[in-house]
Amino acid sequence: MKVSSLIGLAIGIAGLYLGATLEGSNPMAVLNLPAMLIVLGGTLGATVMGTSFDSVKNIPMQYKRIFMTEAPDLNAKVAELVGYAEAARRDGLLALDEVTNTIEDPYTKKGLQLVVDGTDPDLVADILESENSAMQKRHAAATQPFEKAGGYAPTMGIIGTVFGLIHVLGNLDQPETLGPMIAAAFIATLLGVASANVIFLPAGARLKQLSQEELHARAMIVEGILSIQAGDNPRVVQEKLITFVPPSKRPADGESVTANSGAAKAAA
Repeated sequence: MKVSSLIGLAIGIAGLYLGATLEGSNPMAVLNLPAMLIVLGGTLGATVMGTSFDSVKNIPMQYKRIFMTEAPDLNAKVAELVGYAEAARRDGLLALDEVTNTIEDPYTKKGLQLVVDGTDPDLVADILESENSAMQKRHAAATQPFEKAGGYAPTMGIIGTVFGLIHVLGNLDQPETLGPMIAAAFIATLLGVASANVIFLPAGARLKQLSQEELHARAMIVEGILSIQAGDNPRVVQEKLITFVPPSKRPADGESVTANSGAAKAAA
């Protein structure tokens, strides 16, 4: 589970709750049914219209990605690819044919299978890059509902507040009720701005980050597969791939990345 996402959400909600409490407000006042219907219902409808119903149906699955997806283990992937390079150098590329059946990652499996089949290196690169482009489009479509909702929610909040103020102006003959009614009117604005900036927009930003992390890992995989196909020395393959790993997470100088991972054993 991606603990940082949960921590961030908890901090955001706790900050709003405690801040409102310290100011003497009742945070539970936001649980105003009319305001929630206008803001959340209006935002949902506008998002469906601005994207598609299928995209909105996928929102629960995307929240699962946000809270459950870990960043790719680049060191483990380096170890895995170096292991394949060692096997190919020792037994030839055709020896990887049996290994492909044990690979869990479909992207790596496809790349190595293309190499085993004798596909031209340029064509291998083109096919894998096409997969990346298609993935980016899918991820952009998955992110769009969150970004749209983040834009619509504050506006829906203003609409809800205007409705509330219209109701206030219609009851000017009851001055003792004006204060509570005006306060209730502004709850819609609060809901719209808070939901956009605590839930919708951060979720979209997190999905974009996950997409970039996966794209970075795939770029490393492409580099490794092409190096294996070119017959590069496993040590050279490791030196190429380790550049994709942040310096703070790289193995210590002189330490082989394969020494700390069992991923390479699959290629043995």
